[in-house]
Amino acid sequence: MMQPQSCPTVAIQCEINGKPYSYAVSPTMSLLHFLRGLGLISVKEGCSVGECGACTVRVDGTAIDSCLYLAVWADGKSIRTVEGERQGNELSDVQQAFIDEGAVQCGFCTPGLVMASAALLDKTDRRPLTEAEIRRGLSGNLCRCTGYQNVVRAVKKCCKG
Repeated sequence: MMQPQSCPTVAIQCEINGKPYSYAVSPTMSLLHFLRGLGLISVKEGCSVGECGACTVRVDGTAIDSCLYLAVWADGKSIRTVEGERQGNELSDVQQAFIDEGAVQCGFCTPGLVMASAALLDKTDRRPLTEAEIRRGLSGNLCRCTGYQNVVRAVKKCCKG
């Protein structure tokens, strides 16, 4: 009888939410599964094909679908999940705006939308954005509960001016 071969691992070093990590990971493991394995459960598995945005995290500041991003690609990178958005004991302005504007309902999509919103705001230097710009910027994140209007208001609340 043949014995299953063990999968080789690859050593990676990265920063996650400001803390250094060193791990040996399977070369086929997604960043989504790696992060969830670390207990970062805000990273949700929705579609597993990069269409829903529930798994959105930031890698070196850019919003990515962690279900499509291999963990080995995170070597040398800085990764931020919604757990890393807090500033001490305080929520980030984006997190607070989502609460204030009622942009949180069932909550499944919220971490991904918060991360995509924060990336959009940083990318545009928080200049005032139109509703169309916000909707286009968040177009890879699906929500079945809110109708997006409250999400748009939350992002607008975080813009300068």
